[in-house]
Amino acid sequence: MNVNPESIGSSNSYQICNNCQKVLRKKEKGMRIPRPLTSGPSAFIPEKEILEATPVDMHTNLLLLVGDYSSSGQLNHLTQVMGLHPQYLESFLRCQFYLLRIDGPLPQHYRHYIAIMAAARHQCSFLVNMHVHEFLQIGMCLEWLNGLDFAPQRLRNLNEINKILAHRPWLITKEHIQKLVKTGENSWSLAELVHAVVLLAHFHALASFVFGSGINPEVDADASNRFQDVAVNNFCVCDLANDNNLEDFLLPGMVDSVSELEALMERMKRLQEEEEEASQEEMATRFEKEKEESLLVTSGAFEDEIVPVSNVSRFVSDPTFGYQDFARREDNLPTFRAQDFSWDDHGFSLVNRLYSDIGHMLDEKFRTVSNLTYYNMATHEDIDTTMLRRALFNYVHCMFGIKYDDYDYGEVNQLLERSLKVYIKTVTCYPERTTRRMYDSYWRQFRHSEKVHVNLLLMEARMQAELLYALRAITHYMT
Repeated sequence: MNVNPESIGSSNSYQICNNCQKVLRKKEKGMRIPRPLTSGPSAFIPEKEILEATPVDMHTNLLLLVGDYSSSGQLNHLTQVMGLHPQYLESFLRCQFYLLRIDGPLPQHYRHYIAIMAAARHQCSFLVNMHVHEFLQIGMCLEWLNGLDFAPQRLRNLNEINKILAHRPWLITKEHIQKLVKTGENSWSLAELVHAVVLLAHFHALASFVFGSGINPEVDADASNRFQDVAVNNFCVCDLANDNNLEDFLLPGMVDSVSELEALMERMKRLQEEEEEASQEEMATRFEKEKEESLLVTSGAFEDEIVPVSNVSRFVSDPTFGYQDFARREDNLPTFRAQDFSWDDHGFSLVNRLYSDIGHMLDEKFRTVSNLTYYNMATHEDIDTTMLRRALFNYVHCMFGIKYDDYDYGEVNQLLERSLKVYIKTVTCYPERTTRRMYDSYWRQFRHSEKVHVNLLLMEARMQAELLYALRAITHYMT
């Protein structure tokens, strides 16, 4: 079934993927198939589960948080899903509020426009709409909303580092920094540039969370200044599945979800009990192996599924520029060794010096998500998940060419199975391709809140990776 161009974006426009042909044949025989999930904060998480996870007192606390750190004072869909982890949400909202509202190097309308530019790189209409609304509230320079061609040259000059940070941050150099801060009427001060870079990285990463968590567009009666939220050219019914019986929609060859969980816990236990440490040479070899194997992690099994297309392209330059595997590059760039330039030892102090206090805000957010734990895995309690959280974070950095000499990358292969790696790579590197079936394909025994925690880790790991590359380039420029 081909999509009618006139119906693109409507809720009943879809194309049937190969994996669903047999399911639809079952439907013709009167057998039950999953129903579309089209309402609530998330297309992946049933609204009932979000509400059940947010008791009245917690809901009140969330409202108080939003009242303190937003202009609307309302819980939007993003906040409701992130609110499954209120400790993290507070840190996130405080940091975002500081970036967008508190006195800093950049005026507010610049901040929201940069947010629009960053979100548009990933066709994230949810975030673009949010900051178009904020821009309209400010009521300045409204002609900029017609597209990048209508924005001042100074903002357009950010296009290059916007696309590089979003897709291939390892390419950013001191020359990019020099070009932006050189003398002239359109130049940026280092403080302004750091503010802009943090905003770009923040909203690139937030787009990953939006797509990874299936955040639904807000219901807004006044859509006059709204962009189309998602127009779909390959919409499969399995991506909107909302049913406990998803076996028909899972990838062929997947193990039973219960044995999958038990196997993961057994691997964690075995790794924790191992006493012999690998040599530095062996750990270096394991990193290179993991980096090379990331080339083989593709979403090929999902290629006939949903591919979002949005009409925010007016805010995007060079739209064909996208993620390219770090391990596949031909420029012979060396691996980024974290011991040479780390967040704790270098990035934190630099960003804090050039943009007062934002380093503390970011550091709190990074630490909160890394340390966040409820000591459980699915139905099992009193579980130390430190090793698993670290593997998720370091795998993202590995895909971006960042290596920790004191980390054994053999743990990544032990703890992250292939369907989870596909999900991680998609959400982190090209989040607009994320589908419901990818989300459902891993950790099927785990709670939705645990998968949201995964998305928080991926988001912060991605943001930190972008900042490390950008701040290292700024340091090279300054020295």
